[in-house]
Amino acid sequence: AWSIERPPGDPAGCTFCHTSSEERCSTCHQRHQFDPAVARHSEQCKACHWGKDHRDWEAYDISIHGVVYQVNKWNPTQFDFSKKLSDADYVGPTCQYCHLRGGHHNVQRLSTVYTSMGMSNADRGAPLWKEKRDTWVSVCDDCHSPRFARENLQAMDEACKDAGLKYTETFKVAENLMLDGMGEPMPKDLAPDWSGQHIWSLKIGAYHDGPKYGGAQGESGEFRMSNCSDIERICFESVGYWMTYIMKGMAHGSWNDATYCDGSFGMDRWLVKAKAASEQARRFTALEKKTGINWVPSEFWRKGDYLEQLTGTRIVKEFPGKTIFDLCPEPGWLDTHHAPAE
Repeated sequence: AWSIERPPGDPAGCTFCHTSSEERCSTCHQRHQFDPAVARHSEQCKACHWGKDHRDWEAYDISIHGVVYQVNKWNPTQFDFSKKLSDADYVGPTCQYCHLRGGHHNVQRLSTVYTSMGMSNADRGAPLWKEKRDTWVSVCDDCHSPRFARENLQAMDEACKDAGLKYTETFKVAENLMLDGMGEPMPKDLAPDWSGQHIWSLKIGAYHDGPKYGGAQGESGEFRMSNCSDIERICFESVGYWMTYIMKGMAHGSWNDATYCDGSFGMDRWLVKAKAASEQARRFTALEKKTGINWVPSEFWRKGDYLEQLTGTRIVKEFPGKTIFDLCPEPGWLDTHHAPAE
């Protein structure tokens, strides 16, 4: 949802994948060609499934499985794409072999515990997920032992759990800064978030209540990519990018993504950045109090052609007193903790 808090031209890359292309066979089978052998190549997934917050292709491409695929895909004795997926005798898995196993087109059916691409602090080994995890193992044991598959699942669980600890600490640093009066909970004269609200952007899931966060009990803040404090953007990138790198990397066997690239090492760095931003804000506040400086934020936080194009600003102007949750009230249209619209 935070991606649509943009001028209309900004999310063009989102729009091309997230509109009709999702519902067309020709997205994977290629128009004018429609050859199943073409659709069985991993590159068919590459057009959409890559990028900062859904790093599937990169994770697969540099994984051990991806390297086996890239080295051998030209050899029909190793990858015979004329065979159906259920009959294929591949030397290594493609995206389609695991996620569309047997020709089944529900990609989520053959994937692991989703948890918002790894961004949720969830007990991934809970009984709730047993069937999902057993299904995962049933795919892996085409080539590996079930024990090997479960060990890798456990390794992913541990990596996601450690990432959750860093995520929680990073957000807590920002929260404490805001509660101590050094971070504004979305003042009314600042541009609203994408939904048309003025609530602290890291107040996710309604577990923070009351006016000190800028909203009423049960109201949830929304992630902000623009017109927010540096520490809020740091928190967003830590969970929205680096935490998903860890989950996607571990899920696809890409150790570089999970650790060395912008995974766990990236989260370490962003936690340091959040702490440094917090400490600097506290030092500046102490100096301003001592010297009697009353700092007034610059006008560029409130005005400008760019801000006029954001969805929240337009909602506030065109529908005073409303938010996007009032304007789109059908049940279940967006998974939030907002109170139902009237």
